[in-house]
Amino acid sequence: MLYPILWMASGSIRPAEELFAADSGLIPSQVTLQAYSNGWFGLSVSFGQFFLNSLIVSVLATVGNVVACSLAAYAFARLEFPAKRIWFALMLGTLMLPYHVTLIPQYVLFRELGWINSWLPLIVPRYFAVDAFFIFLMVQFFRGIPRELDEAAMMDGCSPWRIYWKVILPLSLPVLATASIFSFIWTWEDFFGPLIYISDMSKYTVQLALRSFVDSSGSSSWSELFAMSLLSLVPIFLIFLCCQRLLIEGIATTGMKR
Repeated sequence: MLYPILWMASGSIRPAEELFAADSGLIPSQVTLQAYSNGWFGLSVSFGQFFLNSLIVSVLATVGNVVACSLAAYAFARLEFPAKRIWFALMLGTLMLPYHVTLIPQYVLFRELGWINSWLPLIVPRYFAVDAFFIFLMVQFFRGIPRELDEAAMMDGCSPWRIYWKVILPLSLPVLATASIFSFIWTWEDFFGPLIYISDMSKYTVQLALRSFVDSSGSSSWSELFAMSLLSLVPIFLIFLCCQRLLIEGIATTGMKR
């Protein structure tokens, strides 16, 4: 599992002519960091701008996912409303729809709204609870919180909104952290969405910028591609290392009675 990453790291610090040599291994004959400098400034826009773009899109999308999906999950798990089970089944049914099935209708909609070549198609839908996986994950967690807490809060005069804010959310930190981590990672690694909606290089995300190093004519900058690809993994590793306890706890306790 680690070999491709090690080979990519090795390829980023070796001369380009050695990359595909027949006798090349993990240890380069000579070490050079030129690929990092060339990759960072090799495009018409600095790679730092691409990192900033990805960070903005990923953070805003993550906030929207967590807020909207937690509200939807709270309604399904704790509130009563007409046709609740039917709506929940329909929500779960969206998990079986491939992204490509809804791609053309979504593109037409965003084109009519004038959102093409902007980050809005990548961010705004997340504020409408479009990720059924996170809703289902949170529903299972919320159902494990004792309902006696809701009843006690109602006796103290709390509204459903205040119960959500003061009771449910503070007790749901593990599942909220899990949803945040997965949402950030999936948004950061998303290539297809930015490819469809963004054409201006100054608005490229990291994954889309990496594609700029690969030329269909064959003159690809492989060393620079490996170097920037390695750097693009750093935020993912840092987030996982810092939040792995919450991530494991959120998945392990989902659906369990406490």
